Amino acid sequence: MVVSIIGLLAGLGFPAISGAMKAGKKAEVAAMAESIKTAVNAFYAEYSIYPSNATGKTDADFLSMISTTTTNGENYRGIAFLEVPPKFTNANGLVTPKGFYPGNSQSNFSIAIDTQGVGVLTNKVGSKSYEVPASISVWVADPSDPNKPVGTFK
Repeated sequence: MVVSIIGLLAGLGFPAISGAMKAGKKAEVAAMAESIKTAVNAFYAEYSIYPSNATGKTDADFLSMISTTTTNGENYRGIAFLEVPPKFTNANGLVTPKGFYPGNSQSNFSIAIDTQGVGVLTNKVGSKSYEVPASISVWVADPSDPNKPVGTFK
């Protein structure tokens, strides 16, 4: 009897724990997206230009320019604008941590910048487009819905 009650309680608790872990991972990825956005804004504040390779996917060159103190290229003052935890990087650049997507697959963060000063960005996530009232947005597709963003769509 006691074993069956414990089994029942455990069965009820596992979905709640799983949901909380997924929500935590989404919050962590959204926080990283906000950090990337802040770093790009800081780069603009320092140099009065956006990084030339910022729009699109965050690749290894973007990661190197925004997070290291090398004085090559556009970051000629060698300022580290972003400190990146290792789980958010691989050879492709800034990526989601393993475990965010099923099968430990990873995806690069996407960045859109309003270089024209319109104040609105149209961002495509999966097959859906979003109008975002922002100068910069950073996102990845939600693992539970590939047409929904996780990031800075506010």
